[in-house]
Amino acid sequence: DKSDKYDSRDVERLQQDDNWVENYLIWRHDVMDDTLKMIDESFQWRKEYMVNDLSESALPKWLFENGALYLHGYDKEGYKLFWFRVKFHMKDPKLQFEKKKFVAFWLEHYARREHGKPLTVVFDMAETGVSHIDLDFIRFIINCFKVYYPNYLSKIVIFEMPWIMNAAFKIVKGWLGPDAISMLKFTNKNEVQEYISVEYLPAYMGGIDTFKYSYPPLVDDDFQTPLCENGPITTEDETESKEEIEADSKEAGESSEEQILNAKKVCSLEQISKPEENDKTDSKTKNAKKALTVFKGPLLHISPAEELFFGSKEIGEKKCLIVLTNVTKNVVAFKVRTTAPDKYRVKPSNSSCEPGTSIDIVVSLHGGFAASLQDRFLIMAAEMDQSSGAGVPELAQFWKEVPRNKVMEHR
Repeated sequence: DKSDKYDSRDVERLQQDDNWVENYLIWRHDVMDDTLKMIDESFQWRKEYMVNDLSESALPKWLFENGALYLHGYDKEGYKLFWFRVKFHMKDPKLQFEKKKFVAFWLEHYARREHGKPLTVVFDMAETGVSHIDLDFIRFIINCFKVYYPNYLSKIVIFEMPWIMNAAFKIVKGWLGPDAISMLKFTNKNEVQEYISVEYLPAYMGGIDTFKYSYPPLVDDDFQTPLCENGPITTEDETESKEEIEADSKEAGESSEEQILNAKKVCSLEQISKPEENDKTDSKTKNAKKALTVFKGPLLHISPAEELFFGSKEIGEKKCLIVLTNVTKNVVAFKVRTTAPDKYRVKPSNSSCEPGTSIDIVVSLHGGFAASLQDRFLIMAAEMDQSSGAGVPELAQFWKEVPRNKVMEHR
């Protein structure tokens, strides 16, 4: 009886999600019998682990506080990094099931957002010893990619594997199978930068990333640090910024816009539309016309939808606009976060938008920095009660209390 064997939500999703089906087929080389066996095994596992119901509140808090598993940064190919800090993992059979559910939580959390984009697993084995070696847990992680999350693995970067693990990893290679062995990348401090840039490597790996894992809150796909809590910009500052952006756009000229990834990102190409010479409307309207795409969310319409294009100034700050339009009947609070807070300044980054109105967010790239396709922005938005104030204290309290399922997110 399939109703007892599988979660009905998975069956329904399989019937509707072509990408999910395609991932299974690709991973099994379009061999139908093998694909069906894989789906059967995967779906039984998903029901056993209650994957569709895994949430932050459903798991023990210590798993999040431990810092052994989290998502952070990108490799040189633009794939998300899934870190396994082995030194924080202690082998304990009594806790094994909960730890495996924690892995499932992170992978499902990622898969639901990225819709099939592979990720890179980093086995960080620095400062590890015999007490950290847990082949059963490593095998589970590998099986997650072999069976449960097909076509999601880009590569496995193993950092500073101790010699005592040499024999064990011969077994691991057997688990991976011939197709996946080439995905194993054994590295040390000198070699790891071949796969991951210094921007996303901590100092002990030879990098410059100052990120330190902490919980709470949940490490949210790297968008952990608000850009700049400057509050709403004044009319004078806003006009000045827009005039500078207008000048930048005239230098840049007109060109087409490409949508490369399904996330709001930065592009250093000099691509931005040229305003019409006879356009006599105000600067807000002119800037809105430059945005060729609009993301139409339930709370906000966001323009541009996917990419930010900066002007061609060679020195000083480069600027561009994100236009938010409130399409609800209530005040909408919003925040802007980035993967590269040292490179960008935003005004405003934490504010609110009145019903039916638009607000311009000025994004500035600091002089001396170059925009990168790996840079990402996150816009979070949630409706506020009419009785709520919109000052800095009220907004801070609002974001502490708003349920996660009430927050709209756009990357």
